Amino acid sequence: MVRNITKTAIAGIIAATIGFAGLTAPAQANGQISINFNPTTADQAQAVKLGLGIYALTKGIQGGGGITQNGMNNMAGVLQNGSGNFGVVHQEGNNHNGSLQQHGNANSYGLFQFGKGTNAHVNQHGGQTGLGFVFGW
Repeated sequence: MVRNITKTAIAGIIAATIGFAGLTAPAQANGQISINFNPTTADQAQAVKLGLGIYALTKGIQGGGGITQNGMNNMAGVLQNGSGNFGVVHQEGNNHNGSLQQHGNANSYGLFQFGKGTNAHVNQHGGQTGLGFVFGW
């Protein structure tokens, strides 16, 4: 099962890389592209939760979640109501704005922002799991 998830993840990364290679924009254009993953099976949700747990362990995040920022002028927030929730907002670069709201129980989400000037906000309501990757230029 993990082998299939790994193959799917690798295929997704390759597809995203090919897609990004085809993007061209003028030097002064501002924009962003988002890739979101919302598991459709219990095994996929468990794999995402495991990945977020490993991320939390490597970053020293304890409890229900955390915020990691590397750059300038970033804004991030995590709001949780309920139990068993875990959320993380990770920002690399400048001028990002990201938030995660989790209501109810057993939500898990990782919002990862890279580049510059991205804007992403996630709301979960009970038992949801997902990942979001946002790239800005």
